Amino acid sequence: MSILSKLNHSVIEFYEKLSSWEHDIVRGKGITLPQMHTLEVLGIHKPMRMKELAQRMGITTGTLTVLVDRLEDKGFVRRKPHESDRRSIIVELTESGEVMFAEHDRLHLRLIDELTAELSVPEREALLSCLDKMNSAF
Repeated sequence: MSILSKLNHSVIEFYEKLSSWEHDIVRGKGITLPQMHTLEVLGIHKPMRMKELAQRMGITTGTLTVLVDRLEDKGFVRRKPHESDRRSIIVELTESGEVMFAEHDRLHLRLIDELTAELSVPEREALLSCLDKMNSAF
C-alpha cells in the first residue's frame, strides 16, 4: 500500500473518530454540530460580517442565515448593523454564546492533550506544522 493510501485511510479514520466524538459532545447541549461550529468560528475569530462568516465556514449565506436565526433564538449570538457599511450585518457571540464556546473549547483542549500525550514537544511541533500546511492548502 502506498504512503498516500495509508495517509488517506488514516485521515479518514481520524475524521470519523473526531466527528463521532464531536457529535457525542454536542448532543447533550441542545444545539446541532453546525450551530456549534458557528459558535467556534465566532469564538476564535470574533465578530464578523455574515458574508465573511459564511465564507470561513464554507457554506452559503442562506444556510448561515438559518443557523444564525436558530442561534439567535437560543440566545447564543446577536446581529448588529455594521458601523460603516449599512448593507452589512455583524454577528457576535452573546455572553451565553461565549460561555458555550469556552466550555466546548476546553473539551477540545483536553482531547488534544490526551491525543498528543505520548508525543514529544518536537513531535507536537511537527504535527502542528503539518496541520498548518494542510489547512492553508484549503
